Amino acid sequence: MTATADDTGVVARYSDRLDRYVQVGTASGRVVAVSFPRTEPADASGDNAAMDRLFAYLDGTREAFDDVTVALTVPTPQRAVLEAARKVPYGETADGVQLARMAAGLDPDDDDDRQTVQTALRENPVPVLVPDHRIEGVDGATPSAVADRLRTLETA
Repeated sequence: MTATADDTGVVARYSDRLDRYVQVGTASGRVVAVSFPRTEPADASGDNAAMDRLFAYLDGTREAFDDVTVALTVPTPQRAVLEAARKVPYGETADGVQLARMAAGLDPDDDDDRQTVQTALRENPVPVLVPDHRIEGVDGATPSAVADRLRTLETA
């Protein structure tokens, strides 16, 4: 997705499929946050290209989102986990051990590294764009009801 430096702000739109709002925050053309509030965010306005892409995905368009620029302001080990999660293909899943193997510098047999995987997914700032709903056995930032609906969407 091509974005410009003018793409800055918070936008939200209601999704019937998710029965929630989808909120996207951008700064300098990078997506910095995605969330799923139950009520309409007071500070959200307008629309942007990332939101349009998310809603195309929710309407059934097969989207990888690998061309969407995200700003991952997380520690390096967590960044490695989130970048690995972005590589789990649409409609497929991985577990936490597989994700640790995929993440540069992590050992899936190390307790601290397994904790890094859990922390990274739980604190994922951009769910869907970093598809934590595709990781089984680890709670991600995507609310469980939303994650269930996204998995159902991708396997339909």
